[in-house]
Amino acid sequence: MEELFALLIPLGCGCVLPILVIWLTIRKEMNETNTRTKIVLAAIEKTPDMNIEELIEKISPKKKLLKETLLEKLMWGWICAILGPCLIGLGIYLKIEGMGRPKDPLIAICFGVALLAVGIAFLVNYYLGRKMLAKEIEAEEKRVTTQQA
Repeated sequence: MEELFALLIPLGCGCVLPILVIWLTIRKEMNETNTRTKIVLAAIEKTPDMNIEELIEKISPKKKLLKETLLEKLMWGWICAILGPCLIGLGIYLKIEGMGRPKDPLIAICFGVALLAVGIAFLVNYYLGRKMLAKEIEAEEKRVTTQQA
C-alpha cells in the first residue's frame, strides 16, 4: 500500500496538478471573454448607435506597463532567491541531525537549488530588462501621464 502512495503522489503532483491548473486558467479566461461578449451584445441591443470600439476598450482588461512587469519580476526574483538558500539550509540541517527519511534532505536541497536558480534568473531578467528597456519605459510613462491629464 505504501508503494502505491509513493507512486501516486509524484504522479498526481507531476501530471494531474499542472493539467488542472492549465484547465482552470483557460476556463477563467473563457468566462471573462464570454462575460465581456454578453455585455457588448446587451449594449448593442439597448442602444444600436453606440460606439462599440470605445465600450470594448473600457471593459477589456488593462495591459500591465513595462515598469510593473519588471517590478513583478524583481519581487519574484527576491522571493525565490531568499527561499532557495532557506531550503538548502533546511536540507543541510536535516542531514546533520539525521531527521526524516534519507531522501528528505536531498529533496530539500534540490528544491532549494532550483528556487535559487529561478530567483537569480528573475533578478538578472529584471536588471537587464531595466537597462535595455529604459527608453521604452520612459516613453510609456509619458504616454500614460498625457492620457491621464
